[in-house]
Amino acid sequence: MNLSRTRQPVLRADFKQQPHDFLVDEQLGFECTGDGEHVWVLIRKTGINTVEAAQRLARAAGVSLKDVSWSGLKDRHGVCRQWLSLQLPGRATPDFMSVISDELHIERIERNNRKLRRGSHRSNRFMIRLRHLRPDTDVVDLATGLAALEQALIHIRQQGVPNYFGEQRFGFDNINKAQAWFNREYRPQNTTERGLLLSAARAAIFNVVLSERVSAGHWNRYLDGDVMNLDGSASVFQPEAGDDQIVQRIETMDIHPTGPLWGRPVPRSPSPQAACAELEGRVAERFPGLADGLVRHQVEASRRSLRLPVQALHYRLLENQSPTGPDLELSFELPSGTYATAVLHDLIEYQRL
Repeated sequence: MNLSRTRQPVLRADFKQQPHDFLVDEQLGFECTGDGEHVWVLIRKTGINTVEAAQRLARAAGVSLKDVSWSGLKDRHGVCRQWLSLQLPGRATPDFMSVISDELHIERIERNNRKLRRGSHRSNRFMIRLRHLRPDTDVVDLATGLAALEQALIHIRQQGVPNYFGEQRFGFDNINKAQAWFNREYRPQNTTERGLLLSAARAAIFNVVLSERVSAGHWNRYLDGDVMNLDGSASVFQPEAGDDQIVQRIETMDIHPTGPLWGRPVPRSPSPQAACAELEGRVAERFPGLADGLVRHQVEASRRSLRLPVQALHYRLLENQSPTGPDLELSFELPSGTYATAVLHDLIEYQRL
């Protein structure tokens, strides 16, 4: 799926050549209580996904995978620090020495009175190394490309990027599987796969709506009938007619326009009107199987910010042995539920090796 950009990148780079090219550090935003039946484990994993790590902890503790919880699924390809929790009522903290390997380390163990819930962590900190920067076309030389890259980074720091769902949201062929399921031609293997297919269907519609608005130039501006999101929260609201502060609040990153996470309407929840509703309706008509299937499966509609603020953005160029160009090291922090690839998509052409 080709998604619109706010600018056309002029440089290309290699992404995830090595595990340490993609570092993720999950930030809870709160402290554990120190007691309770839930054992919280801070892990560092390399080359395995979150579910594989959870399975290893479950085996070591002698419990089922369903007794292990996590806030977010982290990529296999990289080095990721994240929390998992195990429900162990009346039991001592297990000895997790058997799980320690090159792929999985235990960094901290705490007790808490509640399990870790999906999406409950505050944010993720990323450090990314993009290798071998080089012009994407013959029209631009490296020096010109690097100057354009720096200007793009300054703009991203000030105004954020389109809040696209990343490719990992869609898994392997999950959109086609969702379509087949909604057409009664496929049955999910379990509730986990069911949730993944529903999430992929919603993300696909959202991404196309956002892409349309990026192309039209109003992804970060008020469109008549918009539902707005208060920055840093899940709060959404419908601006009152004639509210002359909306434009200023958008420009200062206090509020953001939203797009649809498709599903059945929720009574008394703000819903798009006028031009915004018309645009979203046109997109849904292009994916009738997905839109109708989400409603039929009783998924509740909600909203997601179209804009992703990028906090604590820092960058530097690093020399290497390549005859092409230097490496770019990026560090930044994003809210939970958002994707580092959304930042890269708006900045540079990249390819995984």
